Amino acid sequence: MPSDSSGVIAERYALALFELADAQGALDQVASDLSSLKAAIIECADLRRALTSLNLRRDTQARAIMAVAHAAGFSQLATNFLGLLGKSRRLDALPAIITSFDERLARHRGEVTAKVGSARPLSDQQMESLTAALKTAFGGKVAIDVTVDPSLLGGLVVKVGSRMVDSSVRSKLQNLKLAMKGVG
Repeated sequence: MPSDSSGVIAERYALALFELADAQGALDQVASDLSSLKAAIIECADLRRALTSLNLRRDTQARAIMAVAHAAGFSQLATNFLGLLGKSRRLDALPAIITSFDERLARHRGEVTAKVGSARPLSDQQMESLTAALKTAFGGKVAIDVTVDPSLLGGLVVKVGSRMVDSSVRSKLQNLKLAMKGVG
């Protein structure tokens, strides 16, 4: 568990949601809802601001997140959970809650989670190749969490647990720069 209080809060909320979803047989649906919400948070600056703004009243934040949940067609459990976060003024912890929920779900399913950084979005074919390579390397089920980081310039950075493979162009250029300094 994270040591900071916001991490502890995120863990507690994620655990509560996970246990409720598991008891209701709704883990897949809630995971899908949270995945959609995570993508929306990444893509929409207005949504990110609404989640973290201290200038918005608690009931305004709660109504906003409920409107998002209803418009997206989220399950009743996910919608109620988001409403609770809004009323409790905990929407700012939502990204950490989603991450914690995903990690808990992966452990529950016996999956290994690979965090992948890519300079640009991966095509379906690239995702299939990456999934196959990670399954071969780690065996069993592999959940992939891809983030786009244009500063990598190209290539991938893959983290699974404490292991990391950095084949990014940025890293290769940094290594070349260090090697060049030693030549002179």
